[in-house]
Amino acid sequence: MRVILDTNVLLGALISPHSPPNLIYRAWRAARFELVTSTVQLDELRRVSRYPKLKIILPAHRIGTMVNNMQRAIVLAQLPPLPDGIEANDPNDAFLLAMGLASEAEYLVTGDRRAGLLQRARIGRARIVTPAIFCAEVL
Repeated sequence: MRVILDTNVLLGALISPHSPPNLIYRAWRAARFELVTSTVQLDELRRVSRYPKLKIILPAHRIGTMVNNMQRAIVLAQLPPLPDGIEANDPNDAFLLAMGLASEAEYLVTGDRRAGLLQRARIGRARIVTPAIFCAEVL
């Protein structure tokens, strides 16, 4: 099974050790599913790790370790443009939708309730769900 984790889920895994995002990240590390990422997402992780509010709670080496671990995932180097009629409410999330279409993932897991991804409910084959729902259904 292929799964895409929104960047907020990945960061949540590092911030809160007993949270659903951390359970999901640990399940991937234990090879319970295939993680799909992209060079765009890895760049985003590096960029947001430099935000002042995150630097306070997340040392750079923890983000670096996660990025290095994610190099062992399915890393999409090129993402296709979104087809006509498919738009992201938040332009910063367009790459997640493109990953969903390009990867044939079964799930896109996001914790962002305001960006419109959860309201979309699916992209391609992928159901768009919260970390709690993913944990209840899969783990």
